Amino acid sequence: MARLTKKQKEAVAKIDRSKLYSVAEASELVKEITNVKFDASIELAVRLGVDPRKANQMVRGVVTLPHGTGKDVKVLALVTPDKEAEAKEAGADYVGLDEYLQKIKDGWTDVDVIITMPSVMGKLGPLGRVLGPRGLMPNPKTGTVTMDIAKAVGEVKAGKIDFKVDKTGIVHTAIGKASFSAEKIAGNVNELLETLMKLKPTAAKGTYIKSIFISSTMSPSVPVDPKAVV
Repeated sequence: MARLTKKQKEAVAKIDRSKLYSVAEASELVKEITNVKFDASIELAVRLGVDPRKANQMVRGVVTLPHGTGKDVKVLALVTPDKEAEAKEAGADYVGLDEYLQKIKDGWTDVDVIITMPSVMGKLGPLGRVLGPRGLMPNPKTGTVTMDIAKAVGEVKAGKIDFKVDKTGIVHTAIGKASFSAEKIAGNVNELLETLMKLKPTAAKGTYIKSIFISSTMSPSVPVDPKAVV
């Protein structure tokens, strides 16, 4: 077992493990215990009382964080020539079609989100092995397959993220940066938690939100009281 550094021990000591914090308290505390030299990501992990193996208990959705993610999201718009100007004006970092399909086929995936049109999805099918494992395959459910390219690009740049419960029943995603104020972190956390509540499957029985933890890169996690959300 790895030994904790002096700073890590100090961070752990600041967390009362007998207490469940409010979102506001946890947002302040996670900033306090973050002591890396870079702008760490703030992450939220929510354990849900669902069985992801059952289709009627899968939880997946999108949310636009009110204060953004703090990350410069690289967007690739795979569009036909008539949509290229629209994508560029909306702020897409890369715009095109066949040349980028070939680059992806050759192993290039240096983007965070890919947005495309329904008519182009057929060309993306063969690239599923490359894009799927990296979470880059466009999906109509997340708004990344659409004819309104400008809107989709703008939303992603403004802080729209998609999330999905993993096979262990946990939704885990970045919701900001340590440089954010505690109020902005709390605002983003609450927005995601409210969205998760709205997505509760009717087939899910018992306690829906079982546990919530907020942490930053390399920091210990701060437990949040699930009852405060419900």
